[in-house]
Order: sequence, then structure tokens, then C-alpha cells
Amino acid sequence: MAKSDGPGSPGAGVPIIDLRAQVASMEGEIHEAIDSVLDDVGFSNGPAVRRFESEFATYCGVGECVGVSSGTSALHLAMSVLGVGPGDEVVSVSMSFVATAWPVLYLGARAVFVDVDPDSYTLDPDRLEAALTDRTKAIVLVHLYGQCADMDPILEIAARRGIPVVEDCAHAPGAEYKGRRAGSMGSIACFSFYPTKNLGAFGEAGAVTTNDPELSARVRMLRDHGQDRRYRHDFIGYNYRMDGLQGAILSAKLRHLDSWNDTRRALAAEYDRRLADTRVTLPREVTDGKHVYHLYVIRDERRDALAEALNERGILTSQHYPVPIHLQKPFGAMGFAAGDLPVTEEVARTCLSLPLYPELTDDQLGRVVSAIEAERG
Repeated sequence: MAKSDGPGSPGAGVPIIDLRAQVASMEGEIHEAIDSVLDDVGFSNGPAVRRFESEFATYCGVGECVGVSSGTSALHLAMSVLGVGPGDEVVSVSMSFVATAWPVLYLGARAVFVDVDPDSYTLDPDRLEAALTDRTKAIVLVHLYGQCADMDPILEIAARRGIPVVEDCAHAPGAEYKGRRAGSMGSIACFSFYPTKNLGAFGEAGAVTTNDPELSARVRMLRDHGQDRRYRHDFIGYNYRMDGLQGAILSAKLRHLDSWNDTRRALAAEYDRRLADTRVTLPREVTDGKHVYHLYVIRDERRDALAEALNERGILTSQHYPVPIHLQKPFGAMGFAAGDLPVTEEVARTCLSLPLYPELTDDQLGRVVSAIEAERG
């Protein structure tokens, strides 16, 4: 699950993302959404949340959606309802934001990391089975940068071994794999609506989607202190509810998501075309999916020098993610070391995210391209 950087500062030449422009483009709809919550005072888990849950379930093509407080809490709840606990192993990838793996530690389990495919940067199915043991409780895959993992072989292996699959869709609302939307293919899926995401809230929010009513019912209880009716607590729960203002804003923005994703794809195609003759490695879109380009990530052997050169020209960039999860200090006790995941580590060493958002102008994109051509042409 990825968390992108915040909006560029006013006056920045080309910000990495421009949330002000998006808000300005739909200001009337936003005020209408907020007013609706002020009118019904459904500030926590109210009508706006229930409405968004229904709309987002339909959008993803699933039967169930549960709005929660963040993408991290969505992952925590998903692994909890799958029964992950002490002594269990959860197989995942290290090329992601650390929140993908936090719940494994929260629940006292052990993370087992699999290397990624060198083209898509998502879980490599050819490396999956060797990582599974009789202690594997779940497989958590990440649809990184806006592109779905290679689901069919992953799901086949998981089904044969009787292991549930969790989709981390933080980067990928609207992404598709062979006509199926992200969040509809695994046993359960998790979304982040952090403000910089393709579908972003005005604060923290997330969702869990599934086609399993029993899993959904348990998530609903867990997010609300373990109760299915007020003041009747059947088990230990959490305060992971989505607030009504976020639900209303997300409903308003959901109506624009496909259009925004189409614009992201068009901008990515323009980057591809205009950077084709430079010496940077461009992202690759697999042929059987629909990439929604939460991030446009190039790779360069002298990444840091290129980033500094772009910054000097007023072009902001970021790195997603310069230190893989298996090399982060909290995971050191699990015995991981540099060199364990060579593809992941190479991507982390060379990745650079360029400005990409629906409001990016042709002039801004041209400035980015010209700067890269000057350095790597």
C-alpha cells in the first residue's frame, strides 16, 4: 500500500501532485457533499458512509464494501478476519509502502517476502509457491503504482493450497486485470483513500471489499468496537469507522474517477512517447490489464542526481520506495538482509516518480520532458 507525497507548495514550478487544482475543479460538488452531512449530522458511520459503500461496491463489481478509517486499518481488519495470528506467516512483497506489512506485526505473525516481477514490479507468481509453508495464513499482494498483479496464476496457486488472497489496492481503484476490477478478485481487498490517491478523501479513509458476506459482517463489527448492535460487544474490536464527511466527499469524487483515470493514462502515454529516446527506463504496462497510473515511475541508474537536477529546475519528484520493507528496521528481527530480493532492491535503488495527476497541463509535462532530455537525452 502506498502513500504518496503531499501537494506541491504554491508557486512550485511543477508539483508532484496538485490537490488545489482538483478541489477547484469540483468545488460546488464538494460543498454540496459537505452540506448534506451537516444537514443529517451523520458524522460517523452515517448515511453518507452507507451510500458510498454501496456505490463503491458496485463500482468494483463486488457484493460488499465496508468503509473504514484508513488503508492501514483496512489491511489490519482484513488480516484479522482471516485469522492471522501468532505463529502464522503472511506472504507478501517488500516493494510497497510499509503499511502493507504493519498488520502482520500487529497480529504477531511473521512476514515472508517474495521478489517482484522486473516489468510490472508486482508479486512474481513464479516465486510464490516456494515461499508457502504449512504456516502460511494469507497471501497479500500489491497492485503497485496503479497496475494489477498477475492474478490468475497467483489465485490458482492460492486455491490449490487453500490460502486466502488479500489485494492491497491502495494505488489501483479502477485498475483492471482481464476485465476484472481491482478489489474484486481475491478473498478480500483493501483500499486507501489518502488524499493523494486516485480516489482521495479530505483526510484519512479506506475501505474493505469482498464477495464474502461473512467476512464483510465480521469486518463491520471489528471496525466498530466488536459490536453488531449498540453496547453489545462480542469480541475485541477497534475504532476504525469512516466519518461521514469522508463518505460524502468520496461519493462526489467517485463520479469522476473513471475520467480522471483515463486522463492519467493519456498523460502516461504522452510521457512514454516523449521520453522514448531518453536513457531512462520507462514503466511497462502489461497487455492483459488496465493501468491507472497512480504514479508514473521511471528508473535511472543515477536516480538521485537526476532528481536533484529536476528539482533545480522547479520540478518536484519522489521515490516510491527507496527502502524496501524487508530492509526497514522493524523487520530486521525476521532475518532479512540486503541481497535477499534483488529485483525489489534494484527497483528501490533506481525508481523515480514524475509529476502525474489529471490536472497536469501540457506545458508542465513538456517542462518535465525537456528537463529529462537535457540530463538523459
